[in-house]
Amino acid sequence: MSVRSSLGSLKNVLAEAAIKGVTEARARIFGQVLNPTGQRSPHKLLRKKLIGDKVAAWYPYDINKDDPLVMARKEQERLNKLEMLKRRGKGPPKKGQGKRAKKSSR
Repeated sequence: MSVRSSLGSLKNVLAEAAIKGVTEARARIFGQVLNPTGQRSPHKLLRKKLIGDKVAAWYPYDINKDDPLVMARKEQERLNKLEMLKRRGKGPPKKGQGKRAKKSSR
């Protein structure tokens, strides 16, 4: 009986080794990642194609950000508006004379 049980366990060990070898060979041939423990792995996410270029290509190029003439015109419009507000007394207060400074002086 002991000979038979040792033969059975030997067959099981050989079968497991053969299955393991076949699994490793299959992973090498087909370029798969072998994960015998079954732990979570980022491999599935990392093998996807990156889509950043496609997303960036969807939006048209914005010339306003790089053109110095456009930026200068916007800055000039901002200064003109600020000047009009100051003439009406609605502009920003001078530094140190806002609402918080008035509260602390009391």
